[in-house]
Amino acid sequence: MVTGHSRVVVAKEQISSDLDGEAVILNLKSGVYYGLNPVGASIWSLIQQPKTISEIQDALLAQYEVESEQCDRDLFSMLHQLEAEGLIEVSDETAA
Repeated sequence: MVTGHSRVVVAKEQISSDLDGEAVILNLKSGVYYGLNPVGASIWSLIQQPKTISEIQDALLAQYEVESEQCDRDLFSMLHQLEAEGLIEVSDETAA
């Protein structure tokens, strides 16, 4: 489960590609393709290496004009969806 103290990284069983600022991801386990808009692609790019939620939030707030609360809501929503689809791995930061 994604929390404010989570460390997030893309799952090993996927491949992805940048398509003109957007991202396309193939889940190798399920064979399902996913598409991410430019903001989602930015997040995907950030989590190619393990990042904490705070690090991701800071990067997004620096890159986009968005209120902190809206950024948090949208980021958590996206990460929950990616986790549910098996596209990211989430761990407790204190355990890392």
